[in-house]
This record gives sequence, structure tokens and C-alpha cells, in this order.
Amino acid sequence: MIAARLSMLQRFLLDVIGSFNPKDLTPAMRRNYVHELVSWCFLPFALGAIEGGTMGVVVKKAFSGSVDPWKLDMAVAVVTAAPNVANLCSFVWASLAHGRRKVPFIAALQLATCLCVGLVAVIPVDEFGLIALCALVLVARTCWTGVITVRTAVWRHNWPKGRRASVAGKMATMQAVVLALCGAAIGQAMDLSPRNSIILFPALAAIGLIGNAVYRRVTLLNEDEIVAAERAGTDEDERPTLDPRRIVTVLREDPLYRSFMLHMFVFGLGNLMLTQPQVSLMQDEFGLSYLEGILATTIIPTAIMPLAIPLWSRLMDRSHITHFRSIHGWSFVAASVLLWLAALLHSLPLFYGASVALGIGFAGGVLAWNLGHHDFAPPHRDAEYMSVHVTLNGIRGLMAPFIAAPIYALLPPDGRHWVFLLCLVVNLAGMIGFIALARRVRRVHEASEPIVVNEPRPSR
Repeated sequence: MIAARLSMLQRFLLDVIGSFNPKDLTPAMRRNYVHELVSWCFLPFALGAIEGGTMGVVVKKAFSGSVDPWKLDMAVAVVTAAPNVANLCSFVWASLAHGRRKVPFIAALQLATCLCVGLVAVIPVDEFGLIALCALVLVARTCWTGVITVRTAVWRHNWPKGRRASVAGKMATMQAVVLALCGAAIGQAMDLSPRNSIILFPALAAIGLIGNAVYRRVTLLNEDEIVAAERAGTDEDERPTLDPRRIVTVLREDPLYRSFMLHMFVFGLGNLMLTQPQVSLMQDEFGLSYLEGILATTIIPTAIMPLAIPLWSRLMDRSHITHFRSIHGWSFVAASVLLWLAALLHSLPLFYGASVALGIGFAGGVLAWNLGHHDFAPPHRDAEYMSVHVTLNGIRGLMAPFIAAPIYALLPPDGRHWVFLLCLVVNLAGMIGFIALARRVRRVHEASEPIVVNEPRPSR
């Protein structure tokens, strides 16, 4: 029995490893695939140093006792909010990259991110240092938002539609594995001595620079023609823009998407409110070490994602996004329940259980984030619909931690569980909206009333 199980596990691992083999791609695509995949073996080390959960733990523990507790909680809110707030800049990067060579543009942003990570080593542990660290994280995350935004153009032109999601999944899996390893390395090094940051962060930046050097070897297929077409374009509606009227127009013209964005805003607000009190509770209630804290905020959720993504992928392939969210959202509700109970009952196992639930939720969220708007957007307005989602995510990312942080700070130690209960209530309100909207969409579809559903997603 044991031998049979080991054999099954061996076959599974071989299948997983074999799935990364690009043998069915053309030679030009294969070269790009190898260069990009190898680059993602190194780049996430720099990204992992500024990951919201990881940096939240570092800030909370490193500056505890050196600055006012209220200011410290606000700083934790800033660094945990940074990845989502940075989404507000995606339009800026899309506009700046228009008509320019994409790979050098992305590589420059990667380089800027690595430089910010390296500078963390010289931050003093005082109030000025806390402000400087928050600024560095915001700048780094803003640059990385540019990497993600412009990279979609490279993928769109380099990979055939039927393979694009598969290739993106391989990159996401590699990133998740490296981020988990990076989180473990940061936690272990900082537990040995916080002074290790002097060496640790420049070392992580240097590893990221290796990935940056490899990424520069990626080529955008037919780039000359693409850049020339962008520069020659005269249709202003085809150009990326920051004009907020475009967002209002989409929401006004598409009532179903407007309802989806409303429920997504409420639901997402509850999710994003969780991180700051989660990080603060680890230090204030459980006194976790760096590694134990990063295990909860980064390592466990990130390690769970590659396992859960295939399960959510199958559901998404056969579901409208509203139906998908009405099922997928319960993973975040479960995480809220577990965090509330962990704070109420002072239970560390429940705290780590919430991390598993968050990882399952993040896995589905990655797919829904990239593909969900396709079920509403006509093909020629795909980017416009996505921009609405990104902008609203940035707004709630800006709001959520600064709602949760003051509430957490004002509550007495034995009443901190109330902030998690508030997150749970907000999540449930969003879920009720998703369930109602899924039923409405189904009725509209069954009645053959107008509902824009884009062409089937590529097989994964």
C-alpha cells in the first residue's frame, strides 16, 4: 500500500515537472518561454521582500517599542495596503508604455523594484525610518504594478490564445513557490538577528537582478510592427487613458457589470480589511517570531495556491463569473470565521487554519482577477472593463486597512476579535450579493435577454 502511494506520488511529481516542458511551442516561443520562466525563478526573491504580509510582519516586529504603537499600526496598514493601492497606477504605466518597446520598459521597472529592496537595508529603526520604509515599499509596489500591467501586452503577442492561460499558470506557479521560499528565508534570517537585514535585503535584491538580466533576453515577437502601429494610431479610444469618465461610462452602460462591481467592492473590502489586524494580532496576542508570522501571512497561503488553482480552474471554465464567485467566496468567509474564532478563543491552530483558507481563496482569486471580466466585456472593450476592476480594487485597497487599523487600535486587548467579526459581516454582505446576482444572470441567460458573454476561455 505504501509502495503504491509512493509510486502515485512519483508519477504525479513527474507529470507536474513534465508539464513545464515547452516541447510543443515553436522555437521562437520556446526561447521566450525558457528565458521568462528562468527569470521568474529569481525575480520573486526581490518581490517577496516587499510582499504585503511579509513586510507587515517585519514592520510590526522590527519597530515595536521604537515608535508609538498607534503610528506602528498605521504603518502596518500602509505596507499591507501597498500592493492593492499600487493598482491605481496601472493606467499610468499602460499609458507610458504605449508606443515604447515593452521588454526594456518592464526590465527598467524590475530594476527599480530591486533597488528599492536593496535600500531597505539602510533604513534606521526609528520614526523617520518607519516613514522611509513605507515610502520605499509604496514606490517598489508601484513599479511592480507597471511590470504586471505591461507584461500582459508581451503575453498577448508572444503566446497563442489557446496556450496563454497555461503559460501564465506556469509563471504564477513558479512565482508562488519562490515567494514561499523567500518568506521562509526572511523569517529565519530575521529571527536569528534583526541586524541580518543589512545583508538580507541587498542579497534578495541581487538575486532579483539575476532574474532581471535573464528577462532582458525575452523578445516581443513582431515588436517593430507593434510599436509602429501604436505610435501611428490616431483613435483616442484605443489609447490607454486615466480619464475617470471611461469608468463611469462602463458602469452606467452595463447594469449587470455595475452590480457585479458593487458586490465585488463590498466583498473585497471585507477581505482586504483582514490583513492589518491579522498581522498586528500575531505580535500583540500570540507573540509570534518572524518566521512564525510570515508562515501565516505568506508561506502557507502561497504554498497552498499551486495546489488549489487547478480545482478552481475547472469550475471557472464551466461557470459564469457570478456563479464562480458565489462558490469561491466562501473560502474567504471561512478565513474570516477562523480568524474571528482564533482571536476570540486565543487559538493559534485556528489562526494557521485561516491561512490555509486564505490560500485557497487567493488561488481562485488569481483566476477571477485575470479572467472574470471576460464574461461581461465585448472583445473590443476587454481592457476597458479590466481597468474598471483594477481601479475599484485600488480604491478599496486604499480604504480597507485604514478602516480596520483604527478599529483594532481602539479596541481593548480582550475585544480585538470584534474587528474580525466586522470583516466577516462585510464578507457575508458581499456573498449575499453574489448569490443574488448569479441567480439574476442565470434568469437573464435562460430568458435569452441581452447579456454579453465573451468567447469561451482558452482551455487550461
